[in-house]
Amino acid sequence: MSADDRALETFLRDVDEIAKIVQDLTSADASCQANAFFQADKRLALLKETEDVEGCRTKLDRTVINSSPSGSLPHSRSEHSQGGFLSHLEKDAKERAERREENRTLANALKDLGNEAFVRGDYEAAVQRYSEGMDKLKDMPALYTNRAQAYIKLERYANAVTDCEWALKCNEQCIKAYVHMGRAYLGLKDYTEARKCYKKMIEINSNQENLAKVYLNQVDSQERQDQQEQKALEEFEAGEEGAVSVTELLQKISKANQIALYYSGGIKLLTEAVKDCTGQTLFRTNSGFSIIGDNKVINRSLVPAQRDPMNADLCLSVLTLWQTVCDGNEENQRLLISHPSVNKKTLTLLSSETPEIQSKTLALLRVYSMTENGRTLLLRHLEPSKLLQSLLGYARLQDARASDAMVLLHSLTLEERLKIHFRTNFPSASLPLFTHLLRNVKTLNRAVLPRCIGVMGNLSGDGDIRKQMAGYAECWDACLSTVDECSLPGVGPDYRDILFAVLGLMVNLSLEVNPAIQARAVEISDRCMSLLSSKDGGILTRSVGILSRILPQCTAAVENTVQAGVVKKLIKLLKAGGQRTSLYAVRALAVCSKQDTRARKDMMKYDKRFSILVSLLRSEDEMMVGNAALCLGNCFEIPAAASSLLQSDILKLLLTHAGGDAKKNTVQQNAAIALGKLCTAEPRYMNHLRELHGIEILNSCMKYMK
Repeated sequence: MSADDRALETFLRDVDEIAKIVQDLTSADASCQANAFFQADKRLALLKETEDVEGCRTKLDRTVINSSPSGSLPHSRSEHSQGGFLSHLEKDAKERAERREENRTLANALKDLGNEAFVRGDYEAAVQRYSEGMDKLKDMPALYTNRAQAYIKLERYANAVTDCEWALKCNEQCIKAYVHMGRAYLGLKDYTEARKCYKKMIEINSNQENLAKVYLNQVDSQERQDQQEQKALEEFEAGEEGAVSVTELLQKISKANQIALYYSGGIKLLTEAVKDCTGQTLFRTNSGFSIIGDNKVINRSLVPAQRDPMNADLCLSVLTLWQTVCDGNEENQRLLISHPSVNKKTLTLLSSETPEIQSKTLALLRVYSMTENGRTLLLRHLEPSKLLQSLLGYARLQDARASDAMVLLHSLTLEERLKIHFRTNFPSASLPLFTHLLRNVKTLNRAVLPRCIGVMGNLSGDGDIRKQMAGYAECWDACLSTVDECSLPGVGPDYRDILFAVLGLMVNLSLEVNPAIQARAVEISDRCMSLLSSKDGGILTRSVGILSRILPQCTAAVENTVQAGVVKKLIKLLKAGGQRTSLYAVRALAVCSKQDTRARKDMMKYDKRFSILVSLLRSEDEMMVGNAALCLGNCFEIPAAASSLLQSDILKLLLTHAGGDAKKNTVQQNAAIALGKLCTAEPRYMNHLRELHGIEILNSCMKYMK
């Protein structure tokens, strides 16, 4: 084959490939279209590279293949050449890129209009806008996932699945597509496929595991619900007595305008009939929540103030029924708490004038508090601030209601949702109520007060909530009042638990630095000093913990505690051991020895040759080591302090920590400072330091001194 023939063959092959690219650029298949863009860009880049290297395009000698005597051609040679064709394609690609950018802008605008319609609840309009966006740009995943979400709202689940599949063709890593596809399959009751979608989320991004678990739990819950309803239907169709009686009783109760006694008796019989999951399911599927919740006579009985005994009896019957149908049944719990007439009345019934109604309301809420899903439902549908305030008020009562309320409140305060709700604005009424409770220990239920204080301690574990609580001056005053009340001679053992709880709350609140604490630092430290004589290990530990956090905020508090003999007491605690107590104690000593000369002298006096502090340098706890080194460094400023350690291995210990690889830079810093003060106070250490190459190590520690 001649060179001209080979050139012609190459040219024709290129024309075929380019024609294929042009055809694919207009394809409805997004992936095919994307590949065509890639191939076109690749050819244009190759052409440019050829031009840069050779300076010109390869030309074909037309005299070989065009021997027509007319010599006339419809187009010029350059237009028929490969270079001319690609030049035309390059121009076309630029125009397409410009059109695509215009279409992208239009598609985004239509997507925003669709989003606005979705938020308004006009899902049909949303579908229309997203569809118009797709006409402009077919490979935008957000258009498909958003339209799928609108289809789900319209219960057009199959359409939603298809849209999610198209979104994944555009981007196979699109997690939003798997989320909505899972929801669509859930709507189609295809639980296997729904689980696959949510598990795929974790495969794509392991950080989505918690979210995927929430969705998987929803699948499990929905599947259980369907199974329950199928079983209930089978039993009803089989004519089983229990199943039939539930439906018959609901029909009788659905009669309007009957007297309270009629409904009360019917509801009691219905409660007896709802013995198991089948009864609970039949109650739900036969509109039980609407029949009870929408009944005007029944609703009039659900009020805090009860003047008519028959209405009070009806209210109790309804609460008992709700508790029965919701016990262990998540779907029933959801339907009840989301019913408009129920979630508004539940909080008011907590403040009922009738103790039995209060107890039944608490029992109903306890059903919800047993599971994470139930607690979430409570916090979503009831006002958390009012719920907290209502339950705190039960601490005044002297019976089981107080205990039930605190158990319920304790479970709720462990939920992150509640803490998030209170972060920006802790209930203004709750702190005054809580401080009032603390100031009236004698009149409260002392058996439940520790749990009540513990609830506030749980909330103070959140930094934003703690800042609000710690800045509330009256809260500190109430805590000090409680400490005084519980420290009186001859008080009973129940006061010890209250004291222990309030000290725990104070430990948490003292993490903050604010004027309310600083203004009371002397009073707080005085109370803690008096408790350091306690023989109760828990009380001792928390008292020292408060001291270690309060003393750095107030010089006057340091002076007072040192004069009161705090160093001697803290050294005694260090001798007794106890990891947490020792950690708090050495930190308090570090603060005192840094600010007060007398404290340094007392440390020399009560810790001969610093044997306790030196032993702490061998601890595996870096915080312990760092504070022990700081204490020693402060004490080396006292004459003869450094000389008393000449026979010890203090130099080697400090050098090890100064040149070590501690995670906390403050450990190396404190050790290096102590080492420098040691050698300055006692020159005889210098020779040994040089032998151990300590000068070089100290130089390397300079970066921690900045």
